[in-house]
Amino acid sequence: MDKNFKVRVAVGLGMFVVALVGLYTFDSIPFKIIFGFFALMSEIELLSFFKRKAGAFNVFLAILESIFLICGTIFVAKIDVNYFWYIILGVPGYDIFAYLFGKAFGGKVFKKSRPFPYVSKNKTWEGTILGLAMAIGMVAIKMAASGNFTTDLMYLFCGPLALMGDLFESFLKRQFKVKDSNEILRKNDFFKKLEMLVGGNEGHGGFLDRIDSTVFTASVLLLVSSLL
Repeated sequence: MDKNFKVRVAVGLGMFVVALVGLYTFDSIPFKIIFGFFALMSEIELLSFFKRKAGAFNVFLAILESIFLICGTIFVAKIDVNYFWYIILGVPGYDIFAYLFGKAFGGKVFKKSRPFPYVSKNKTWEGTILGLAMAIGMVAIKMAASGNFTTDLMYLFCGPLALMGDLFESFLKRQFKVKDSNEILRKNDFFKKLEMLVGGNEGHGGFLDRIDSTVFTASVLLLVSSLL
């Protein structure tokens, strides 16, 4: 088991515990404040990308990502804790299982091809398909258990939307020639200490890499819910 994986697991479990405490105390206000802080740090990371590369198209991509951060935070601030469970199961659920299944079975069925070779070359068909299946399945079970299967159908798309959000950020970073969202901020002592909160000093991403899929998914859900 490599150090990167151990840090991912430790940080993931720690963030999950903090999220649960925040969700179930003081009407979820602590969680919403923490999420807002994550979004703010993500925006700072995003702006730091321009130290690496600018250009009109990159400005457009950064504006889009900023919109996702704002709209995603608005949606999280609005929804009830029970609905946020759909997002937890669908978004981090997809990410976790896609990573685990990719590590375990990647390349064993689809030996040579990758689903997104030009955007995220490390993703595998096995991890992507099984991760999506698990995410959709967990959300469906939660919906059925809550008795809201017919009214909350849009949340079934949390897994696929998480994948799209992840791919968008991967494309964004590729355009800016950035590997991890915090690699530029890590050069500053103050931000380096903040990035330790998400294990970002270990070279596998910062705040934006933690919530990119969530804010993309939440932004789409905000749009859909406002139209219904």
